[in-house]
Amino acid sequence: MEFRDTAEESAFRTEVRSFIKSNLNTDFRAMGEEGGEGGPDLRTALKPWRDALATRGWIAPHWPKEYGGAGMSPVEQFIFNEEMAEARAPQVGGMGVTMIGPIIILYGTDEQKKEHLPRITSGEIQWCQGYSEPGSGSDLASLQTRAVRDGDDYLVSGQKIWTSGAHRADWMFMLARTDPDAPKHRGISMLLMDMKSPGVTISPLITMAGDHVFNQEYFDSVRIPRRNLIGEENRGWYVGAALLDYERSNIAGSIGLRHSVNDLVRYVKDAAASNGQKPLRLSSALRTEIAERAIEADISRLISYRVITLQKRGQIPNYEASMNKLYRSEVSQRLARTGLAVIGMHGGLYRGDPRAPLKARFNHMYLSSVSGTIAAGTSEVNRNVIATRGLGLPRG
Repeated sequence: MEFRDTAEESAFRTEVRSFIKSNLNTDFRAMGEEGGEGGPDLRTALKPWRDALATRGWIAPHWPKEYGGAGMSPVEQFIFNEEMAEARAPQVGGMGVTMIGPIIILYGTDEQKKEHLPRITSGEIQWCQGYSEPGSGSDLASLQTRAVRDGDDYLVSGQKIWTSGAHRADWMFMLARTDPDAPKHRGISMLLMDMKSPGVTISPLITMAGDHVFNQEYFDSVRIPRRNLIGEENRGWYVGAALLDYERSNIAGSIGLRHSVNDLVRYVKDAAASNGQKPLRLSSALRTEIAERAIEADISRLISYRVITLQKRGQIPNYEASMNKLYRSEVSQRLARTGLAVIGMHGGLYRGDPRAPLKARFNHMYLSSVSGTIAAGTSEVNRNVIATRGLGLPRG
């Protein structure tokens, strides 16, 4: 793996650090720790930060410059994301930047690009992804939501589930079946839907951590103009599969693990010292656990470096990206358990309680990290990818 920057990469890293120092104030850092842009009030508060990023095309750093991006290479994206994560800077742009924007750039018409891309980079609209359905999660190609041609429109009926941010989104990009008689990977089209369209019903799904992140949506003959079709009709599966993950290292997630370890260590040192006592007395087993979590966080970062090194050499990470996701999600669960063991009974306090250590971060992580080994590819699926594509083992 390559750990050292070239002269050009070092200069770019310095540029990013200088930008962060000039534009990211303490309030923005706190917002970043709370997890991105969130609701309308938080988006309004983050507007100065978003505007500063927009002046450089850094809201969508991987987009071509002609579409409002910065045209960064994968290595530049890695450096940019690494420095932003180190600074705990809030992310802006959401799925509009990372997912549907690149799809529109690749497959959209000129009219679709003019209508949607500027509003994504300006932060004017938010997007959600309409893929999963009841019974069509891991086997997404079995989806049953129907889109039937009716003149210049499609009439969409069906249901989507586990849709992140649908209650805040202005638009959804969805996969729907336009040819029910075709093989299941065919006959699917990608459509853009205004969430305010008549016939759309959104129902919240509250997680065990008490978060309203997910939703389920019901579509009752929702009318979508045919001009909102992305790519060719009945070829939507391939449009969705072509979504390139330009920077697959997820360095931000790895750095987030290390931040949490460091914050836990700081808590141990400061908690009793604030009362004029010695640092908290921990058992040797628990001290060893903390050390193991620190090592695992650093290993996660090394896996991220491996992924970007492959991209830097012009190779496409495959099973390495699965290793990254699998390892990071399981470390997150172990770290949450260790954090609660250190905090003790106070770990039962929830967000908003002034008595909760570290703003109840480890309590929340303990609950929310359960989904980490399910969402975006289960641990079982990722282990199969590693086995077959990485180790060359036979299927089944």
